[in-house]
Amino acid sequence: MGANGRGEHHSPSSAKTSPRGAAGGGGGEQYSSAAKSPRAGGGGGGEHYSSSSKSPRAGICGGVSSLLPSGAVASLLESRWAISAALTVFLFLAVTLTVTSSSSSSLSPVSASFFSFLPAGRADYVEPKVQQQQQQPQAPATPPPPPLGAGVPRLAYLISGSKGDLDRLWRALHALYHPRNLYVVHLDREAPVGERLELAARVANSTVFRRVGNVEVIRRANMVTYRGPTMVANTLHACAVLLRRSRDWDWFINLSASDYPLMSQDDVLHVFSTLPRNVNFIEHTSRLGWKEGQRAQPLIVDPGLYASQKQDIFYAATRRELPTAFRLYTGSAWVALTRDFAEYVVWGWDNLPRTLLMYYANFVSSPEGYFQTVLCNAPRFVPTVANHDLHHIQWDVPPRQHPHALTLGDMDRMVRSDAPFARKFARDDPVLDAIDAQLLGGRGGGNGTAAAGMFVRGGWCGEQGDCVGAAGADDWVLRPGPGAERLRRLMDRIVRSEAFANRQCK
Repeated sequence: MGANGRGEHHSPSSAKTSPRGAAGGGGGEQYSSAAKSPRAGGGGGGEHYSSSSKSPRAGICGGVSSLLPSGAVASLLESRWAISAALTVFLFLAVTLTVTSSSSSSLSPVSASFFSFLPAGRADYVEPKVQQQQQQPQAPATPPPPPLGAGVPRLAYLISGSKGDLDRLWRALHALYHPRNLYVVHLDREAPVGERLELAARVANSTVFRRVGNVEVIRRANMVTYRGPTMVANTLHACAVLLRRSRDWDWFINLSASDYPLMSQDDVLHVFSTLPRNVNFIEHTSRLGWKEGQRAQPLIVDPGLYASQKQDIFYAATRRELPTAFRLYTGSAWVALTRDFAEYVVWGWDNLPRTLLMYYANFVSSPEGYFQTVLCNAPRFVPTVANHDLHHIQWDVPPRQHPHALTLGDMDRMVRSDAPFARKFARDDPVLDAIDAQLLGGRGGGNGTAAAGMFVRGGWCGEQGDCVGAAGADDWVLRPGPGAERLRRLMDRIVRSEAFANRQCK
């Protein structure tokens, strides 16, 4: 089969080609059996053709040769071949001039294959243009610029309360609010239905919350017992709600209605933007001390797991030994967890979080040990923990179940702690107004209800300080104040120092 797909057949003795065939460079078109010259056909050489391959020209020449002298026949044939050769050369020159004169155009693959019959020297003249265009290096694509505020983190808050906590939860929400963050608010089942419905209505009717859409109310309230595992379940519930809503946040922080910030969210976001995103803030220790006999060994049952009315935990008669499959840790119930660790405890692709959750179902004050024990028994997360709960808390001596209630007399110690949050505050205590005026930029005064409708002014409120009108726009603009410097000092002590590694899971 020839290169041009025509079905000529040659015997082995036909390997010798004519000079014209060689001039084609072995190209796409070979002479078919019908194109053989009468001279070759008359030679009776080794080439064999079937009877159907005879050329009509051979028949004509045979008739002419019978009428003319042999010399005239040869002369006539040679003149015919001269005319054919002249026409071939003319067409070749015309095509070559056409191709070389098109300097602004390139040959397509189809055109290149069509002109494959050209001699090698002329094809080499056209080919470099094609190769030059095909091999021309392209400039690397410039990556798109990062979105505005890409370096500013997002915080996800749980603010929980119980019966009678509606107003102070509402006040704490406004003091903690920033449109860049996410918020889950929850009044437990002990709170009257009217308070829970009022909370949902306030959120729905707030112009800022409705416009930004970053505050979610837990409508199906949970029963929460402070010393039982139901508080852990409520915290995990909030993590799950936030993860379902969005994975575009960096830290989860659980607070109660009796907590209050000691600096603005602009201060917190500004300093947290300088931290690695994998740092978990969990106060912890493996030295159980008196908690070994009073919390780890007793077996308790939390009625909040099955009862519709709130009751305190009760103790079983049997006590248990300390576990040997894992090591117990204890600390504060208030934590700041990375999204990575929150996913680990909620999704539980490793069985450790589930196993420990069942163990702590019968543990006294399980919120003070569950997250500590999970993290410190998961080697992947041990290097990520900072031994601090980001709170200023004052305990009575000897310590009681709940910490000392903070007042105006504790203001100086709160500031010097450099912590972003403090607890515990009584309802509408004057110290909250002092914090608003001195630490939160004069957010407002008066009673809790008057201050509840006021946001802490930050960069997101615009140049005019209109937090309502500017809600949802430019949430990455921060205006850190003196609180940022205090929080920076705290991070220097607990994260950017040797204490960070030296105090992990000890």
